[in-house]
Amino acid sequence: MVKVGLFVRLHAKAGKEGEVEQLLKSGLAIVQEEAGTPLWFALRFNASTFGIFDAFADDGARQAHLAGRLAAALMAKAGELLAEPPAIEKVEVLASKT
Repeated sequence: MVKVGLFVRLHAKAGKEGEVEQLLKSGLAIVQEEAGTPLWFALRFNASTFGIFDAFADDGARQAHLAGRLAAALMAKAGELLAEPPAIEKVEVLASKT
């Protein structure tokens, strides 16, 4: 059962929207290898605003994900692709259906 999560909002630089979309799509292969990340969604809100929502059983799994390959790839490209640093919010999952 998932109890905690992350919500990350990403604002692409003008002209970099396609690259942000591709980075998020390619992230699926990375998180599929993470046993501690049972739920992961890449989102698009509008032309330049994207997001990630993922959920975990506990804070240890959430911290492992934050220290993992996808987070590292995102932060390595943030300055090039994003208009501002990613807004990362830790959330508590109150209820879920999976």
